[in-house]
Amino acid sequence: MKGPLFYSKILLFGEYGIIKDSKGLSIPYNFYNGALKMDDNSSDQAKKSNQSLSRFTAYIENITEDLVVFEIEKLRADVEVGMYFDSSIPQGYGVGSSGALVAAIYDKYAQDKITVLENLTREKLLKLKVIFGEMESFFHGKSSGLDPLNSYLSLPILINSQENIEATGIPTQTKVGKGAVFLLDSGIVGKTAPMVHIFMESMKQEGFRKMLKDQFIKHTDACVDDFLKGDIKSLFKNTKQLSKVVLNHFKPMIPDQFHDIWKKGIETNDYYLKLCGSGGGGYILGFTQDIEIAEKALKDYKLEVVYNF
Repeated sequence: MKGPLFYSKILLFGEYGIIKDSKGLSIPYNFYNGALKMDDNSSDQAKKSNQSLSRFTAYIENITEDLVVFEIEKLRADVEVGMYFDSSIPQGYGVGSSGALVAAIYDKYAQDKITVLENLTREKLLKLKVIFGEMESFFHGKSSGLDPLNSYLSLPILINSQENIEATGIPTQTKVGKGAVFLLDSGIVGKTAPMVHIFMESMKQEGFRKMLKDQFIKHTDACVDDFLKGDIKSLFKNTKQLSKVVLNHFKPMIPDQFHDIWKKGIETNDYYLKLCGSGGGGYILGFTQDIEIAEKALKDYKLEVVYNF
């Protein structure tokens, strides 16, 4: 048995801001994926995944049935005979490894599940988001539910606010364009929970809250609008501002050895960097108007292009 594939995701804009009702834009990233498997696999990875699934099963047994009902007996039986999540999605890299697992479990074991094939009203999307948030909290302490939603639907998701989300279309990629969104591999595994804790502590300061509203959220919202409209000139202007704000106010989320190259991108305009997910390691997201120039400037790092302008 091999279940359907669930893909990784990239939150292009909205990290941290969506906690405080900024806009956000999340897109599926088909380069990585995962699936539930039942074959006889004795690898360490399969065993570890199976043990994690066992703990996850115990956790979701306690989710209120008013929200979602699972076929728990079936899930428990499958886990007992060795089911695991076979995934190429790197963990702690901000591309939704736990989100894909949550989507796979919901897809296979939820009763009366909401499916991609039906008319996805805002109410249904919000209900899915709440269910997924509750499920994914097992991994992160607190989850918005967006990663699993993106993975489950395999559609770009536009977040207008916490209570207003919709599936959306994004401009078609141009194969000839030099502009690109890319992932830069930090080579460090990031942990979501400590980064979110730092953010929540910072939110206790009035100055930080003001900066978040007046600068971070303002530029994030503008970036989302620019990207969806295909206004590349304005997008790069706002991405530069966003990159500056993150460097000045989210330093703990940027690994120390990347502070200089972050700053260099802003100074040279060769590329602009931003957080991918919660930061602290994993991938860093980059935007450039000329991928060849960015690759030269960042020749010591591994870049993966995810979108071409």
